[in-house]
Amino acid sequence: MFRVVVLVLLLALCNAFTISSNRNHVSSLYMKDVLLIGGTRFSGLYLWRQLHKDGHKVTIFNRGKTSLKKIPIETDAEFEKRKADAIYVKGDRTKPEDLQQLASMKFDAVYDMNGREASDTAPLADMFNGKIDHFVYMSSAGVYKKSLTMPHIENDAEDVKSRHKGKLETEAYLKKIGIPFTSIRPTYIYGPMNYNPIEEYFFERLAEGRPICIPGHGQHLTGLGHVEDLASAMAKIIGKKAAIGQIYNVQDVQSVTFEGLAKLCGQAMGKDSVDIKLYDKKMFDFGEKKAFPMREQHFFCSVEKAMKDLDWAPKYNMIDGLKDSYIKDFQVKQKEGKLKKDFFCDDMIVNDDRIGTKLYDGIPKDKV
Repeated sequence: MFRVVVLVLLLALCNAFTISSNRNHVSSLYMKDVLLIGGTRFSGLYLWRQLHKDGHKVTIFNRGKTSLKKIPIETDAEFEKRKADAIYVKGDRTKPEDLQQLASMKFDAVYDMNGREASDTAPLADMFNGKIDHFVYMSSAGVYKKSLTMPHIENDAEDVKSRHKGKLETEAYLKKIGIPFTSIRPTYIYGPMNYNPIEEYFFERLAEGRPICIPGHGQHLTGLGHVEDLASAMAKIIGKKAAIGQIYNVQDVQSVTFEGLAKLCGQAMGKDSVDIKLYDKKMFDFGEKKAFPMREQHFFCSVEKAMKDLDWAPKYNMIDGLKDSYIKDFQVKQKEGKLKKDFFCDDMIVNDDRIGTKLYDGIPKDKV
């Protein structure tokens, strides 16, 4: 009986050792050395956190002009650990001598988050072509041409004259040189720490009791994607051979009209009603100022391809994402007095007698 017990214990210990060894082996296979270009602001910052959370070794290359910031979802300890585990290389990507610092370093994957023109990305891609498993490029859904059929899918026609044409030219260059690349095309990115005032445009006006001024008929559908979901999708590209040579749209699963977005922002803030003024932008001369933060057209994408190939799904629906942004970002700025409160264009619109007002008083109730 004693021998049997000893034998069972020995077998258990062997199995435990084997399982532990396998786990360590899988972990070591999965952990990658990742170079992140542009990792200290918004989407790059969230991607850095996600890559670190997934167990990858991250090297940050930037000019060192932006202080490292804690993401609202991080604890102080997690923030300090992320900073301590990273490798930092200070340099300007536009200077060949600075980029040369990276030439002798070994990476499995490179993420380019802030290349706007092909001339920005080409030196980096040339340097690592043939040396890395994956080059991931942050493009934009803004490259698509206006279409009669929606949502945009990845093989839709592209607008070579769009303000994002540099992104298209960069994608073309990556294809040309044969580097194993994946391109991500997000629509409007939102969430805490957003420096592009998308949701803040609505929150700020609602907080001041002002109407929301919307160009056109207000029924244009637009796509938004939470920054956490974008980071999650981009991090999942690592190790996905099926993603090589592919382009992926990223946004929330659902899209929303301009009027609907105004109402959802109101709901996120606990507002019972929202004033909306619809206007024709051709009636006004706003000069250099931007009267509305989104393009006056249908602009939304399918994310079916990304969900399938990357085994990814957005964590946030739109109302929860907006609440997240309102609580963790807008209210913080409001308390610290960091809101711009520039209503110059709004005042031009609301003081014009030709402009009508539509009042929304919450979610419509079904009639019984």
